[in-house]
Amino acid sequence: MNEKVKQIEKKLIVSCQALPHEPLHSSLIMGRMALAAKEGGALGIRANTKEDIAEIQKNVDLPIIGIVKRDYDDSAVYITPTMKEVEELMEVNPEIIALDATGAARPGNVSLDDFFKECKAKYPNQLWMADCSTVEEALHADELGFDFIGTTMVGYTPQSKGDRIEANDFEIIRTILSKVSHKVIAEGNINTPQKAKRVIELGCYSVVVGSIITRPQLITKSFAQELN
Repeated sequence: MNEKVKQIEKKLIVSCQALPHEPLHSSLIMGRMALAAKEGGALGIRANTKEDIAEIQKNVDLPIIGIVKRDYDDSAVYITPTMKEVEELMEVNPEIIALDATGAARPGNVSLDDFFKECKAKYPNQLWMADCSTVEEALHADELGFDFIGTTMVGYTPQSKGDRIEANDFEIIRTILSKVSHKVIAEGNINTPQKAKRVIELGCYSVVVGSIITRPQLITKSFAQELN
């Protein structure tokens, strides 16, 4: 693992993403958002699309977890679902590429096992992160050889519906940590500094925080709802 990636150990990664329907959707804005995150002390960035990543790389020299979110009619998988998205990311060379690792069939009815095997064969030196939603998926991703196991999809899939990553003092994270051999990155609903600190105390390699830092419309909504 290169020195740049080692700097995220026990540190904060900020997810700088804005989808086309969101007010801050702009590579220029995401580049500035990443710079603001760096000024605040973030040691890594998670970003969506090669365009956003290229702009972020102009603004900060931090390790990046790259993804491409894209919908396909024949699959529920939308985080880096096919080789097309992987190859787009390789144009900007993020330090880590994250894939949906939930076990759902990918476009064209391709399994995670076959897709990851193809990715590893084509880009053997690339680091890979598995975006999982259950303990079982995390264990399977660990067996497949992902470099990082993420809890990104907990609560976002039919098999994890209703689950909360922070329930019972991060029970799902503690279980994953006790059973996998690769590094675990906590991600998903980590919306306070105290929660971020706790997952690192439990043994996670790093922690990704997104919406509570980088989606002002959602932050505003929580204040407005409290007043209503």
